[in-house]
Amino acid sequence: MGFKGIATWNEGDWIAAIAAIALFAVLAFGLSLSSRKSDQVVGHPKGLFVLFYAEMWERFSYYGMRALLILYLTKFWLFDDGKSNLIYGAYTALVYITPVLGGYLADRYLGQRKAVFFGGVLLAIGHGFMAFEGMKGVVDPAVKQADPVINVFWLALALIIVGSGFLKANISVIVGQLYKLTDTRRDGAYTIFYMGVNTGAALGTILVGYLGETVGWSYGFGLAGIGMVLGMIIFVAGKPALRGRGEPPKPLARNKEVMLYGIGTASAAVIWFLIQYQSLVQNLLIVSGVAMLGYTLYEAFKLPKEPRERMFAILFLIALNPVFWGLFEQAGGSLSLYTDKFVDRGGVPTSLFQSINPIYIVLLGPIFAALWTVLGKKGLEPSTPAKFAFGLAFVGAGFLVFVLGANGAGAAAATPVLFVFLIYLLHTMGELCLSPVGLSAMNRLAPLHLASFIMGAWFYMTAVGNFVAGKIGEATGGENGEMTQAGTLDIYWKIGVVTIVISAVVLLLSPIVKRWMHVDTLEDRAELAGQAELGEPEAAGFRTSEETR
Repeated sequence: MGFKGIATWNEGDWIAAIAAIALFAVLAFGLSLSSRKSDQVVGHPKGLFVLFYAEMWERFSYYGMRALLILYLTKFWLFDDGKSNLIYGAYTALVYITPVLGGYLADRYLGQRKAVFFGGVLLAIGHGFMAFEGMKGVVDPAVKQADPVINVFWLALALIIVGSGFLKANISVIVGQLYKLTDTRRDGAYTIFYMGVNTGAALGTILVGYLGETVGWSYGFGLAGIGMVLGMIIFVAGKPALRGRGEPPKPLARNKEVMLYGIGTASAAVIWFLIQYQSLVQNLLIVSGVAMLGYTLYEAFKLPKEPRERMFAILFLIALNPVFWGLFEQAGGSLSLYTDKFVDRGGVPTSLFQSINPIYIVLLGPIFAALWTVLGKKGLEPSTPAKFAFGLAFVGAGFLVFVLGANGAGAAAATPVLFVFLIYLLHTMGELCLSPVGLSAMNRLAPLHLASFIMGAWFYMTAVGNFVAGKIGEATGGENGEMTQAGTLDIYWKIGVVTIVISAVVLLLSPIVKRWMHVDTLEDRAELAGQAELGEPEAAGFRTSEETR
């Protein structure tokens, strides 16, 4: 924005300016909180706001980079549209798998605080490497992709994937550790934390995306890296406010700690290899998924009737996870490319449209939470499988509305931007029907001795959904890898219709699945830390609150 006079600003410039002002306002509020000497801030431990700002910056960097990634793959590294979608799908799938490693090492050895810091360091280095661009001005894809610097790009993705696994698996668990199990402030604390998640996601998408598209890729990725560094500075400086939470379960020898960091770093080498060969990611997901299903059934048939049927209900709900996320995650892949190529954006950079979802979540999240409460008091709240059906119906309807709007404008005309807002609105409503509801269902229905495994299976199937999203996006590239408007709309219409049919079947089966849940005979037990967090599929939930206190 500083490169041109204010009189020449377009819509994108103004949106970025407003986001910058909002970011400074959020930071000013944070500075005012840090200057207070009290251990309590607006009725909550000061440590909650340390975690709020650390996570806000992490989401700022992650979602900002994610908004640029598909455009960077197609416009800078010159991968075709289909291949770019597949790389994007593999990347987001691996982001959902690595929390299993990060959560396990934190639970057993490192503790959450050290795992979060280590993850943050890897993320900052990864975002820094994203700023290396290699050869410029090359128009031949073969020459461009032969540039040795592309290996730095793959390494950057690998470090971000592993860093996310260590950080996201653990930071929201620390939130739960700040409160006793019976503390009535817990839900409010997760609501505040969740606002940090989506504030960072919205502002990062706008500002990182704006710089990347209008000034230069390295400027956008560089800002994402700066955001991550700021988040870690806040996290380290705020350690006293955490009041000893998130420490290792038992004293950890220095040489063992270094060895664990070495394992984490070495895993980045494995990811560096996988991200380049997406078919291996697909095979890994298939083999692991079959093994996970077999183990789940093995454990289920050892249980008495009611817990066994609850496991069947869990399997039914988990099976719908990749269907939903495979469609929803077109947002960062094929839908972003379609918006770039075929939507009348009015001067707004393509990446900025990915901020619509987190903004909608902030606006609609409290409304949906209140809606379920009101319906529950009246005995009208839909069952969990019925909410899943509604979530699928919303995401399917989003594609149908989008296609109808695009076709209504004319086959050769640019799609009106209104329909981009409408598809994000319907998809966000679907997310709020399925994502937090699914987290809650996994926590409530899983036998206590399988709670962590079931939560891991939920996130794992989210990873499968992200890879499915990449495969769908690859299909929009057609036979020659180049996206066409008509071809993409045809695929969107088909997946929209199929999803509506699936949602109807789920709704018909929901009474049976509801009976399998045996909600009326569930016994109270320690809830899982993180279950109250809304709005992100990768919300934490690996340990019970009693274990983490």
